[in-house]
Amino acid sequence: MSRKNETPVLIASLLITVGLLGGGVWWFTRNGNLNLGSIPGVEGDSASSNTSSVSSAPSSTGNTLADVPVPTGLFNYGGSTTWAPIRGTVDPLITQTHSAFQLRYTDPIGIPPGSGAGIEMLLNNQLSFAQSSRPISPDERQQAEAQGYTLKEIPVVLEGIAIAVNPGLPVEGITLDQLRDIYSGQLTNWSQLGGPDLAILPVSRSLDGGTVEFFTGTVLGGVTLASTVSIANSTTEALRFVSDNPGSIYYASAPEVVGQCTVKPISIGRQPNQLVKPYTDPYVPPENCPAQRNQINSEALRSGDYPLTRRLFVIVREDGQLDQQAGEAYANLLLTQQGQTLLNQAGFVPIR
Repeated sequence: MSRKNETPVLIASLLITVGLLGGGVWWFTRNGNLNLGSIPGVEGDSASSNTSSVSSAPSSTGNTLADVPVPTGLFNYGGSTTWAPIRGTVDPLITQTHSAFQLRYTDPIGIPPGSGAGIEMLLNNQLSFAQSSRPISPDERQQAEAQGYTLKEIPVVLEGIAIAVNPGLPVEGITLDQLRDIYSGQLTNWSQLGGPDLAILPVSRSLDGGTVEFFTGTVLGGVTLASTVSIANSTTEALRFVSDNPGSIYYASAPEVVGQCTVKPISIGRQPNQLVKPYTDPYVPPENCPAQRNQINSEALRSGDYPLTRRLFVIVREDGQLDQQAGEAYANLLLTQQGQTLLNQAGFVPIR
């Protein structure tokens, strides 16, 4: 056959081959569920032109600490002093279960520890994640956005604020209005509340803490603490002051107050006939402590009958980095059934 006659045949063969290949691709994409967007380097209609580097938290936290996947490394964390019982009892079990997931508590330098200090350290890249007893403030959100990422708050447990007085004070409970009037300086003597003729000595932590922010916002309605309120550097210092001074009063996280041997937790309520105890009956007097201790009234906190409750949060930077994975893993560990049980044993109220 001549070269001139071969050319049309070759062209026809090529056209047939191209047609068959094109038809095959069409058939597979229509009937074979071939998704070009799932092939590396090929973008289909459903594929994004930019791949996100943000790691999402596991959709299920599981039943035990061992069920939660965690990143490997050493991660600094810190913040609210309310979390102290959790750091002391729950976190060691986490690191025992996941030995490669190392947690190092880090205090701020030059200022007292607290929710605000922890979030500030997180914004300054000094912490991998923060523990907070209050939500993220609008100002903190703006600071994060200015740095190119967002902050996320993950609620993990519920707790109450308890009111502590000297064990010898014959006052069993007060209303929220009376508590407000004490810390705003309008009530100055226990005789005004049916107690003895004894000066009221209110104590508070510094304004940097999440507990103080919650208290001033919820109880005082945004009013500042009176000048007569003594400021303690720590809850330990404040409870010692209450123990030594018959007219003193202090507020703090319920797990830090209810089980103490040297102070008395009292009832609070929205109305005089609605006083609710932060502890379960029967009351354990100081002379029976520490062999016996008062226990948190979890049911009253969970139901809302006890009027001063709040959620605790793990605060995470959403920037797609390893620290984000660490913070989300830590929150998911606490949200497992085992984690919630451990938090309950530490004096907090499960949310799952």
